Amino acid sequence: MNPKKQYSQIKAMMAMTRASFTSLLRSPSAVVFTIAFPLVFIVVFGFLSNNSLKLDVALIPGSDTSEVFLSKLSTIPGLQLHQQETSQSIEEKLKRGEYEAALFIHPKSEAPLIFELQLSEASMQKAQAFKLMMQSMVNEMNLELNGISEKKVLLNSRQVSGKAFKTIDFILPGQLGFSLLGTGVFGTAFVFFNLRQTLVVKRFFVTPVKRPYIILSEAFSRASFAMAGSLLLLLIGYFAFGFTLANGVFTVIQLLVLSLLGLLTFMGFGFIVSGLAKSESSIPPLANIITLPQFLLAGTFFPISAFPEWLQPLCKILPLTYLNDAYRKIAFDGNNLTDVSTEIGILLLWGLLVHAIAVKVFKWE
Repeated sequence: MNPKKQYSQIKAMMAMTRASFTSLLRSPSAVVFTIAFPLVFIVVFGFLSNNSLKLDVALIPGSDTSEVFLSKLSTIPGLQLHQQETSQSIEEKLKRGEYEAALFIHPKSEAPLIFELQLSEASMQKAQAFKLMMQSMVNEMNLELNGISEKKVLLNSRQVSGKAFKTIDFILPGQLGFSLLGTGVFGTAFVFFNLRQTLVVKRFFVTPVKRPYIILSEAFSRASFAMAGSLLLLLIGYFAFGFTLANGVFTVIQLLVLSLLGLLTFMGFGFIVSGLAKSESSIPPLANIITLPQFLLAGTFFPISAFPEWLQPLCKILPLTYLNDAYRKIAFDGNNLTDVSTEIGILLLWGLLVHAIAVKVFKWE
């Protein structure tokens, strides 16, 4: 008689993982939150033109801001003049093409009057257009001064090297975060609540499968599904819209590792919602309290700098903010995971906090 074989928790866990993954593929809500919604936003923003008539130009600190100069600049069509920026911030945005140019106006007491122009190589077409407009303005000022004063107006310019930060380079990382947050919170909350309501979890308890392996099976299936969705979004963004992957395949691998860390953190929120929900209808309101502020305020659709100053500290608390920032630094700037250790550390702290709360409120029955 053969001795009784020892029950394999790992095999049981993998079988449950496969079953859970299959159910995710058949779930319309899982496909919508993980792939469909983010893909729609990527396509919409991906087709937006980066060649609009708007000209974003920064005024370098120390410039002469006399009304006569500002009024002259205001005549340039499409010009948006940014005056409250530090020199370091201006330099970074010029390199990324967020500003077409930066302008320094020497004090008008100096002779000759000099306009110093820095042109963004990353947005050279519009930068050159602005230079031509400035040259026209300088020529006009010289004509006005001719015979009245010996002062002449000069325009000097230089190029600032960099690469273009396209619309898709901002939007796609935000949509990756959007996808993971929706999957982690809504997916986890609904799945575990339904498992309790249908007594599936109770049936698990009569099997030799231990509770941690039940959790791990759901985590593995959800992680596999989310990573496949993230990879699909990255490939569509790269091949269809020219999304920047600074270091190619290596960047993709690092983005997927970062996605896994983000998903594990957001699943903690899902466990909390599952534990607090009294009925299935109460899950969406609870989940939206967690997800909606992050969708809107964490730099998903708009830069945090676009929000009022009083609101920005709240934006910088949210875990999705740090995931989105890390995505963009790795994808566009070519940073490694070690370079975004601060963002990863804050994500992990959030993960520890929410999972500690989840342990307290999570219910098996």
